[in-house]
Amino acid sequence: MASVVRALLDWLRSLFFKTELELTLVGLQNSGKTTLVNVIASGQFTEDMIPTVGFNMRKVTKGNVTMKLWDIGGQPRFRNMWERYCRGVNAIVFVLDSADLEKLEAAKNELKSLLDKPQLSNIPVLVLGNKNDLPEALSVEEIIEQMNLKSINNREVSCYSISAKNQVNIDITLQWLIKKGKGSK
Repeated sequence: MASVVRALLDWLRSLFFKTELELTLVGLQNSGKTTLVNVIASGQFTEDMIPTVGFNMRKVTKGNVTMKLWDIGGQPRFRNMWERYCRGVNAIVFVLDSADLEKLEAAKNELKSLLDKPQLSNIPVLVLGNKNDLPEALSVEEIIEQMNLKSINNREVSCYSISAKNQVNIDITLQWLIKKGKGSK
């Protein structure tokens, strides 16, 4: 009986307390942005992903939170679009292939360039070191150090180590994102 009452109260709350949030996922090509969006949307990993050309947008509802996820292509020719899709969002999610050490410097430079844009000041940033299932993947501490995240002081910055493939730390990622939706843009 208590579970029926709780379910009814949750349903009533969801009618009145819906949260919408808009997020932009950026990062170099092959970092796992589209895979992450698909895992958040469906809870399933798909092996054969096609690189994003330009951008994709998906709306995903988790409980009473609706997330509009902008998945922006990471190839060099699309990086100049990142700023446009990051304006006015609740959070910027920078996805990094934490096992691809050769692209680390480029990723650091692209993130710095993006966050230097005045229109994006104060927007929180979540850096996700994806592919932590690979043996050469960096730890959270190493990502923070290598990406020079401690030098970013004009906004909130968080960093998690995840595996979209194995759905490791997707729950804490979603909790962080939902918390941003409860704040203001």
